[in-house]
Amino acid sequence: MKRVLLACVIAVACLVPARAQTGYKPTPENLAAREWFQDARFGMFVHWGVYSVLGDGEWVMNNKKIPIADYEKLPALFNHAEFDAKEWVTLAKAAGMKYITITSKHHDGFAMFDSKVSDYNIVARTPYKKDVLKALAEECRRQGLKLFFYHSQLDWHHPDYFPRGRTGQDAGRPDNGTWQRYLDYMNAQLRELLTNYGDVAGIWFDGWWDKPGADWQLDKTYALIHELQPQALIGSNHHRRPNPGEDFQMFEKDLPGGRTAEFNQDSEIGDLPLETCETMNGAWGFNITDRRYKSTRDLIRYVVRAAASNANFLLNVGPMPNGKIQPEFVTRLHEVGDWMSKNGESIYGTRGGPIAPHAWGVTTRKGNRVYVHVFDSPDPSLLLPPLPSAVRSARLLGGRAVPFKDRDFGVVLTLPREAIDPIDTVVVLELDSKAR
Repeated sequence: MKRVLLACVIAVACLVPARAQTGYKPTPENLAAREWFQDARFGMFVHWGVYSVLGDGEWVMNNKKIPIADYEKLPALFNHAEFDAKEWVTLAKAAGMKYITITSKHHDGFAMFDSKVSDYNIVARTPYKKDVLKALAEECRRQGLKLFFYHSQLDWHHPDYFPRGRTGQDAGRPDNGTWQRYLDYMNAQLRELLTNYGDVAGIWFDGWWDKPGADWQLDKTYALIHELQPQALIGSNHHRRPNPGEDFQMFEKDLPGGRTAEFNQDSEIGDLPLETCETMNGAWGFNITDRRYKSTRDLIRYVVRAAASNANFLLNVGPMPNGKIQPEFVTRLHEVGDWMSKNGESIYGTRGGPIAPHAWGVTTRKGNRVYVHVFDSPDPSLLLPPLPSAVRSARLLGGRAVPFKDRDFGVVLTLPREAIDPIDTVVVLELDSKAR
């Protein structure tokens, strides 16, 4: 009988629609932040928590069916004495990144900051006993990077996350709880993040998909964030079209509209600033056996493809439990940074297009300037579709002129063979200010 009653409760909960911040009008500060966000184009994602102790990714509690009673032993082993906020931020800057998004709380419910709402946090439960988000926020301000907080709406630890969703079934939580009490708890921790850490660039939500039919009361949560920090951008990794009150839209492990990942099959591109996120190997959190490292070439090309899709690229690192970023990641970030230092003009402050992606590569644009990113061209003569304005000049980025012919059927570029870059040959086209 209890099982039948529980099933009925879950069924009813799934029928309740999730409201968003209806009637939301972004402030001038928020609109300016959106413009900055689109210009930034490249950021660092950081997945770090007590799960790193096990070296098996951020979903290890769910995947290994670890009950709360056992998982709560991990914080005592999480002694990240080698964490250095300056080292992290300096590395992000060296890679050409303009902002950092770090996990303030992942699905395991453990807060990576000094929360007074619950003692299940990094200061109260670990030998380190310091607030890493505070140190990171201060260092980001010193070095001129903006800081976003990833915050999971899903919680495998809190007893009031009930009825339970699709995941976390083996955590050993009681078969009861008060949903409103959990939402109040979540909002209280968000209030802490938005009042104790200075200027926050935004909140990166995840986990809505665990209970898509629940009454998340997004209107209340989003209004709280916009009231406390009007410039803060709200995004949600729900794999759907943006809700009212959200300020940017992200695509997990996919370019906007790509739908190559199963969870993006129902995604639609809205009219907000865009972001795509991807891992450096195959895992978000530290995974000691994952050696599927993407090449520097592939990472650079993803930066370029993202910008050509009018999106930012949030590239992930999963630090080790001691607080260090593993050397394979550090090497790649420095190599990406070397390329960005020479070619960043074709990425920062650009928008997508005007030519759709082709087999040879993609394009970005900035004012009357079009950047042609040539990845692969078997022939030195490259035919581009007709452009909206006449081409006044063509040159390699930072280098010599490129011969071209502007015809009714398109623009023909003659690429000098000795100047071909195996990663990305960038040709800059100056267009006439008047349309054809």
